[in-house]
Amino acid sequence: MRIGVLTGGGDCPGLNAAIRAVVRAATKRGWTVVGFIDGWAGVLRRRTMPLGVANTDEALPIGGTLLGSSRTNPMRKPEEYAKVRAVFADEQLDALVAIGGDDTLSVAAALTRDGHAVVGIPKTIDNDVPETDTCIGFDTAVGVVVDALARLRTTTTSHHRITVVEAMGREAGWLAATGGIAGGADFIMVPERPGKLSDIIAHVQGRRTRGLDYSMIVVSEGAEIEGLQTAEAAVQQADQFGHVTLGSRSVGETLATALGAAVGVEARSSVLGHLQRGGSPTPFDRMLGTRCGVAAVQYIADGKFGVLTALQGGDIHAVPLTAIGGKQRLLDPTYFELLTLFD
Repeated sequence: MRIGVLTGGGDCPGLNAAIRAVVRAATKRGWTVVGFIDGWAGVLRRRTMPLGVANTDEALPIGGTLLGSSRTNPMRKPEEYAKVRAVFADEQLDALVAIGGDDTLSVAAALTRDGHAVVGIPKTIDNDVPETDTCIGFDTAVGVVVDALARLRTTTTSHHRITVVEAMGREAGWLAATGGIAGGADFIMVPERPGKLSDIIAHVQGRRTRGLDYSMIVVSEGAEIEGLQTAEAAVQQADQFGHVTLGSRSVGETLATALGAAVGVEARSSVLGHLQRGGSPTPFDRMLGTRCGVAAVQYIADGKFGVLTALQGGDIHAVPLTAIGGKQRLLDPTYFELLTLFD
């Protein structure tokens, strides 16, 4: 068999583990693997590279993706989507493994509906792909948030400041909530739980009244805070899937400025940004990428197409791509009690 593999959307640690596993599992079966460079953009331009054990074996501990990535949406134009569909015949592919988040997998789901042999692998530091407990890259990104909070706490306490840490996550608060709780933040704002600026001010003032003369606040880039004026939509950029680049809202910096003025103390912001995407993957992400890659090849061998390699409990299960494509998994409401408990 001849199978293709691509990585689309934002990069994250653990992608190379998945690519390496696909190649190793396929090679052991005597199959050929071809990689598409820069995600769906590479499919459209027919930019490929052969993948084998020799050029993937050392990739396990390396972050990012050796195939490159892009946020190209081939479904914007009928002629581009037709070209993507034609790649199976043009490249003589028996199947395609698409590694990505909700956007990349929405294209994979469309191909599935049109009868093409596709298997998806979920990755995103946002952790917002439905039907899977954890996505590749999330665990490593949480570690970045936790480490940042630990480092910022020492300087924050030394100067009795307010520090606002802005985390990624788009419309899902998994990264801010998990990183914030594990890192000991005293207030966390997520998109699924809108709040008021006045409540955050009262929280900080209450801590200081109790003798806690510093605050470590985590805010998700997509959080909505009543009373806080973020950047106007007119200056916010959007990708090909229509998602606003939420870092342009400057919610962390705006919140820090507002808190400093209201409380009358020094307030700083730290936007973690793409630091959350970088670095070597944790052991968990290396294992998750490896397990998903091996499972994807097994599904192809079994003729099980149109599915996602989803981690549910401790096992990898096949979930229909049409059930998850274009959808989001928002923060579980059970986290709200944790957020309230520690603020």
